[in-house]
Amino acid sequence: MISSVLMAQIGPFKGLDGGQREKIKPLCEEIRFSEGDKLFAEGDEATHVWIVVEGQVDLRLGIPPGHATEEQTVDSLIVRKKGAEALSIGWSCFVPPYKMRLSAYCASTACEIVRIRKTDLLNLFEGDPAMGYQFMSHLVTVVGHRFQQLQEFMAREIAENVLYDD
Repeated sequence: MISSVLMAQIGPFKGLDGGQREKIKPLCEEIRFSEGDKLFAEGDEATHVWIVVEGQVDLRLGIPPGHATEEQTVDSLIVRKKGAEALSIGWSCFVPPYKMRLSAYCASTACEIVRIRKTDLLNLFEGDPAMGYQFMSHLVTVVGHRFQQLQEFMAREIAENVLYDD
């Protein structure tokens, strides 16, 4: 089971008190991936929040959709050592149409991930709206960052096509 120390370092759980984090701990599933493994694919049903605890996860936008390559990396989430600040992905599970917007790949020798089912979190948040507010406030910052990364990626793609299509 995930440690209390690690729970306190996971972005959306930082602002929660110890009792709130203890309620979330049993919902956390710890998973390890090896280099090149796909965590999820663009277009997959989004049912979980994913948290990068250690390693590098590349987020890729397939052009055309569903055909993401290493060159189509929009963002790389890097947690160099366990115990450093963990990074969240998978916000799509809270936003219709509940499909993953990007593909995620383990881009380091190994990746350690914590995965939490959305429905379990929502059930907790119904009983503790302050917990839900804190969690969702953090995810809004993640969405804003991801949108900025996507804009920069698309600007690079357009610039490359304009420069090299002559």
